[in-house]
Parts: sequence; structure tokens; C-alpha cells
Amino acid sequence: MTKLFFKYISIILSIFIVSKILSSVSVTGISAILVMGLVLLLVNLLLKPIFLVVALPFNLITFGLCSFVVNALTIMIADCFVSGVSMGGFLNSLLAAFLIVIFNNLLIDTNKPAKHRSCD
Repeated sequence: MTKLFFKYISIILSIFIVSKILSSVSVTGISAILVMGLVLLLVNLLLKPIFLVVALPFNLITFGLCSFVVNALTIMIADCFVSGVSMGGFLNSLLAAFLIVIFNNLLIDTNKPAKHRSCD
């Protein structure tokens, strides 16, 4: 449950940061970001595994770079369902996908306890 919560927080933060960096990404308010985060989380849970299986040959050829395209497509699908957020096209969705991956990795790394080795 906490893993989903951290993914939700990282999605919200990355959408907020992308909206501040790029002028073509518009967000009408906090509630729109919260709804976009929830819709994107649901799309990632339900549709993303299907897209990744379909894109597996391309993902193998490009050494995993095609997964960013799949992430951008899921962001564009979520953007269609939320009226208060406009991502502004594929390239902005691709940048948001890149930032979401970075934030997810940062939150996962800070959430894990440090492994200590004993010299005994």
C-alpha cells in the first residue's frame, strides 16, 4: 500500500514540476493534479502491462528505451480523462514520463532501509 502511495506522490510531484518547467503544460489547480495522479496511477496499473507486452520486441531492440514511449502513451491516455490538465502533446508527455521514472527511483531508494554489514 505504501508503494502505491509513493508512486502517487511521485506522479503528482512530477506533473507539478513539468507544469512549472514547460509553458505548454497547463494545470488548473491542485485538485486537477490530484485527479491526474489518480487516473495515471490507475492507467499504469491496468493498461501499462498490456502495452509493455505488445511493445516487448521494440523494447528489446532499443534496450528498454521504448518503455519511455509506453509511459508517455499512458500519460496521454490519462490526459484525455482529466479536463483540468493539458500535457500539450507527445514530447511533453515523454518528458513527464522521464521525470516520473526519476522520482519513482528516488522515492524507492529513500524508502528502503540501509543494509549494514557486520564485520563479526
